[in-house]
Amino acid sequence: QVQLVESGGGLVQAGDSLRLSCAVSGRTFSRYRMGWFRQAPGKEREFVAAINWSGSTTYYADSVKGRFTISSDNAKNTVYLQMNSLKPEDTAAYYCAATVFIDYERVRTMKSYHDWGQGTQVTVSS
Repeated sequence: QVQLVESGGGLVQAGDSLRLSCAVSGRTFSRYRMGWFRQAPGKEREFVAAINWSGSTTYYADSVKGRFTISSDNAKNTVYLQMNSLKPEDTAAYYCAATVFIDYERVRTMKSYHDWGQGTQVTVSS
């Protein structure tokens, strides 16, 4: 089990950038793959991006590809989500999560993740 704490959310305008952080702690957390999901009001939680701790493998949802970048800092035990060119449709609560799976099909599936953070709100105004 790992503990996850997100931060960095806020209110921004369309076109702005924001960087989310996920501080990770717990036993053998380096074994896990880390993912970001988001959930807008009235909608299901959806996959955004995922990474392994070495940073050698990343996955993105088509809706954020080219605008969002996921990265990891092993020294700080932190995973980041750099969000550029934000759109109003990016408005959601963003969650960090951990999974033991490595294949794309399971990494992008919410139920594959066993530990979740509390979430951080991102609101993009038009």
